Amino acid sequence: MTDSAKVRTKRAYHHGDLRQQLLNATRQLVEEKGPDAFSVSEACRRAGVSTAAPYRHFADKTDMLAALIVDCMAEMTTRLIEAGAAHPFGTLEAIAAGGVEYVEFAEANPGVFRMMFAENYQRPEIEEAGHACYNSLLLQVAAYLGKDTVDEDVLRESFPLWTFVHGASFLRIDGKADFAKTQQSAAELVVEATRRLLPPRPTYRS
Repeated sequence: MTDSAKVRTKRAYHHGDLRQQLLNATRQLVEEKGPDAFSVSEACRRAGVSTAAPYRHFADKTDMLAALIVDCMAEMTTRLIEAGAAHPFGTLEAIAAGGVEYVEFAEANPGVFRMMFAENYQRPEIEEAGHACYNSLLLQVAAYLGKDTVDEDVLRESFPLWTFVHGASFLRIDGKADFAKTQQSAAELVVEATRRLLPPRPTYRS
């Protein structure tokens, strides 16, 4: 191990950032090679720690990947909320801003994004993180519809919005969006879809 790697290792143990160092390395590898080609030993090498270090925080390779998914779900949730906060809460603009951020997150992190929704990585903690992310949309739509709670109307109107941005994200990161021969940017597509999919706001207001 080089002197710099030894220093990184020492800092990890003394400052408590070993877990995050490993997750950062895991994220890099997932983006470069995909989760199937990910190896714990390579993550350790990049983080500058011993191959025994991960077992202070993770049970195995799958546990590391699951932890990364939870972290990335939380990151995406924060980004969606912050994007919406640039506009008045519960407005079409706020809802569309969150959708744009969703697509942009996928485009910036395609490997992680695919893994976040892969069936073989689903766990209760991942499902909980996913619900928290979706809830950021539900709350915006509830406010748009003049609702105090998330009811059947909110769920019905929110689902098409999510399916659009989710589908658009996969089409773009898989290089399939060009098939539609559209010249619109992701932002233009999401804003237009949001306007089309949501009912006129006064419909649900008392």
